[in-house]
Amino acid sequence: MTDPVKLDIMSDPICPWCYIGKAHLDRALAAAPDHPFLIEWHPFQLNPDMPEVGMDRRAYLEGKFGGKEGAVKAYAPVVEHASNAGLKINFEGMERTPNTLNAHRLIHWAGIEGRQTAAVSALFKAYFVDTRDIGDLEVLTDIADSIEMDASVVGRLLATDADMQEIRDRDAHSRAMGISSVPTFIVGGKHAVPGAQPPELWAKVIAEVTAAQG
Repeated sequence: MTDPVKLDIMSDPICPWCYIGKAHLDRALAAAPDHPFLIEWHPFQLNPDMPEVGMDRRAYLEGKFGGKEGAVKAYAPVVEHASNAGLKINFEGMERTPNTLNAHRLIHWAGIEGRQTAAVSALFKAYFVDTRDIGDLEVLTDIADSIEMDASVVGRLLATDADMQEIRDRDAHSRAMGISSVPTFIVGGKHAVPGAQPPELWAKVIAEVTAAQG
């Protein structure tokens, strides 16, 4: 049996391109069930300076993209690519843009229990499909429960500052490496694959990595 190859993924659970990129990767992995990847998710906050309570989504988008017209223009390709990936994003239902520091703490703790990808999937669904505020501690505790983590333990941890600095440090480390946008995938600790790449590209990467192992 060949050794697994690390696939490090820098992402943020409110990043639509990360949601799309994961869907593409998932499709390629499903088509190659004996793929060599060992996946680890890493924190990268799109908005590290976001207030702890988040902010009104419309105000956030118009501030970021210079008004309503700019926001609509910026999100048009997101809608198109999400549709092509078979994803529905309920932009109309989203009322707030959250601070994702606590969501990243949940992903970190889920990783300790071998449930990291399940946590990422649940956060994407909560935010993009169910339009829940994933900055809200009760929502995060509920998500933890849904992936069979101990919700009472997670709730107690979220009420403290446990691992906050570690998440900030890991985020800063990625930026120091030169990563400035997400998703960014790093294959085998060497090769960076930026952006929401299509399943066909991942199929080629899987084939190349597998061949190199042989």
